Amino acid sequence: MAIIFDVGFPQSALELAEAQAGAGTLGIEIAPLEIRRAEDIAPALEALKPEADALYVVGAPLMDANRTRIIEPALRTRLPTIFSNRYAVRAGALMSYGANFTDLFRRAAEFVDKILRGAKPADIPVEQPTKFDFVINLTTAKTLGIEVPQTLLARADEVIE
Repeated sequence: MAIIFDVGFPQSALELAEAQAGAGTLGIEIAPLEIRRAEDIAPALEALKPEADALYVVGAPLMDANRTRIIEPALRTRLPTIFSNRYAVRAGALMSYGANFTDLFRRAAEFVDKILRGAKPADIPVEQPTKFDFVINLTTAKTLGIEVPQTLLARADEVIE
């Protein structure tokens, strides 16, 4: 499995390490693709064509802004892509699993409200996301010749057809 990530985004290194650890326990070989700028995406994807069975895109602003540059060539080469946000699945990625941004924004608004009512930001505890979304694009699955099991579809929060 190839993992494309932005080396300039500190969170990417953490996510890459977690993905590598998880892949190792499953016996999956990882091919990391370091990206520094949008122009690095096409050559990186071209280089991995014969080797990768899937592509995991580590969430970062650079990746989100260039999701089409990732998804379109991946579809042309029949490479399933997995992102951490549902917007990429709506753009043609196979699937995503990640924090529900609507819920995160709602929680952020609650923090702003508390601060505006006099709470000190330092006194507000840090929270981790609690709501996650699993989204599958069946149109993309069909294009890639992948049959998604019903058990997986039943677990999805959204199925795009």
